Amino acid sequence: MSATTTTTTATKPERPAPAPIDLLDNDIARVYTHIHPLLLLSLFYFRFDALVANPVQTLLSSLVPLALLQIAYCVLCLPPTTGSSSPQAKVAGKKGKSGKGKDELGIVNRMIPAVYALLLTAFFGLPVLTIGLILFGAPLTTHTPHTVLAAAHMAYLAAIPLVYVHGVDAGRWMDLASLSLPVDEVLGGALGVLMGAWGGAVPVPLDWDRDWQAWPITIVTGAYIGYTVGKFAGGVLFKGKRIEFN
Repeated sequence: MSATTTTTTATKPERPAPAPIDLLDNDIARVYTHIHPLLLLSLFYFRFDALVANPVQTLLSSLVPLALLQIAYCVLCLPPTTGSSSPQAKVAGKKGKSGKGKDELGIVNRMIPAVYALLLTAFFGLPVLTIGLILFGAPLTTHTPHTVLAAAHMAYLAAIPLVYVHGVDAGRWMDLASLSLPVDEVLGGALGVLMGAWGGAVPVPLDWDRDWQAWPITIVTGAYIGYTVGKFAGGVLFKGKRIEFN
């Protein structure tokens, strides 16, 4: 007489495939998402001469309006994170018939995660980007305020919307770091900041003797332009597509 033993193996439920971030399903979001980059570029353009003349003072005084514009973009256009693996799963990301994120939270309630995103960006994103700029060639022993403020502008542009929609879920940030999430305007804007800043470093060592070549004017300029281009490309041209490396 023989006994047959059957072993069953419990399988973990598969994580749902991540979806691109949709705008809130209202007219304000659909209009303001296009106005927002124009406001950012206008803020930068009208202060460019001051930036060339006094980079530290101008970058510092521009942080508050930049932060307010980024918070306004998050609150008016984007669904906040719910703390789950899918930021649109429970609160503002339930799909309606139009496929957009429903506006199920009031502006005041959306303001709270936007302020958290700003604080987390300042405390964690700013040091990371400062170190990154130094590793990529920023002056190590001089121009420290210039480097920190350039990193702050890059962090506010790229990270505030990312933290707002993805929260602090480690799995989501691993997906972001590996570029395995589908493209949307939030991810596109962040990638645009990094690529624009990298491209903006090209004129710095050239022997043109222009005032605007001073560190970090061209880097910050590239970050603003890159954010605008990346946000449009991610939200319109390549939304839902994945970055392939093979």
